[in-house]
Amino acid sequence: MDRFSRGYVFTYVDFVGKVKSKEALVKSLNRLAESGRIVKLAKGKYYKSELSPFGELPPEQYQVVKDQLDRDGKAVGYLTGLSIYNKLGLTTQIGSVIQIGRQEVRSPFKRERYTISFVKQNTITKENIPLLQLLDLLRFIEKIPDTKIEKSIATSKQLVAELSDQQQEKIMRLALKYQPSTRALLGQCWQI
Repeated sequence: MDRFSRGYVFTYVDFVGKVKSKEALVKSLNRLAESGRIVKLAKGKYYKSELSPFGELPPEQYQVVKDQLDRDGKAVGYLTGLSIYNKLGLTTQIGSVIQIGRQEVRSPFKRERYTISFVKQNTITKENIPLLQLLDLLRFIEKIPDTKIEKSIATSKQLVAELSDQQQEKIMRLALKYQPSTRALLGQCWQI
């Protein structure tokens, strides 16, 4: 377990080939969680917590939901919503809801202190994720807390201006699957 960094979420799979008995591993991990040496995030998911002057830090949101984002090295989902708006500096809020864009959506569920919810999405590839996140920003622009729409549009314009010609063509194709209001806002981002 020393090979895992603090905040890294690990599962039984990370020990395959290193232990002989899965049952013994499960019991051992649960004992470590009960003793406080590791934290149980959800069934079969654990992490070593990191301490700060303000107390115990939770793992990064990506770590909490990475099993919902990647399957066998292929992107099946991506972070969207508050976590992206915060990363872009549009809001200072960090919510207890982690929103994920996926092709097949499911009912929201809880994982420790987080509620994981899903937004229906198409055409998810590792290369498309930043473009889909930008389109989601435009799609939900009125729902971004703690910011003005003008600031969100200015940030969107800056992000569009930084796209390569190939990325600009791709985002226009991806936008065809979004609502007309999102496509209109994207068009406004080209008016600099």
